[in-house]
Amino acid sequence: MTKKVFWQDPYLTELDTTVQTVQGNQITVAETIFYAFSGGQESDLGTIGDYKVLEARKDGKEIFYTLDDNHTLKISEAVKICIDWERRYKLMRLHFAAEVVLELVCQRFPDVVKVGAHIAQDKSRIDFEWSQNISPFIPSLQEAAQIIIDSNQQIISAFSDESAERRYWKINEFSQVPCGGTHIKRTSEMGTIRLKRTNPGKGRERIEIYVSEAL
Repeated sequence: MTKKVFWQDPYLTELDTTVQTVQGNQITVAETIFYAFSGGQESDLGTIGDYKVLEARKDGKEIFYTLDDNHTLKISEAVKICIDWERRYKLMRLHFAAEVVLELVCQRFPDVVKVGAHIAQDKSRIDFEWSQNISPFIPSLQEAAQIIIDSNQQIISAFSDESAERRYWKINEFSQVPCGGTHIKRTSEMGTIRLKRTNPGKGRERIEIYVSEAL
């Protein structure tokens, strides 16, 4: 099973490892910093052994990487993994901004149900089952999120059950939430947050989340 180094150090951009299995154009590696799509967070982009990763797919506790059909990698071969750091960092910041907003919504409106989420490098979004228009609550949610961001608190990220690969994030005096994504170290790294309401359909509300380019 692949050791997920992106949990130990989500700021690592290169890693030397070895190929573990090869099945056509799909491979696994002994250790990885290359995050696969999970929990709404998009996969990293980058290369393994100079081959572009076309897809990173999580299957149970394993991660499978799809390469070009013409790759020549072999089992036990030494390879270098390189990820697109600019993209990764945007994903981490927008992921955690979405986590903060979601937790604020859950604390203020405990009957509201989250029904979807997506984190891309330009924005993140959360969908809720919500019978009313969320617009009146957007300014106070944005203000509360910015206060947390500006407090520059440490974000603790660790295992709650290492054998089952269950993880959580925690901000003291705010919340502790189960999550297996890649996390920034401090709240201030999110910068300035902006929230926007959209309506994806009857009985649903969507909050789109943006963070400033400059930290």
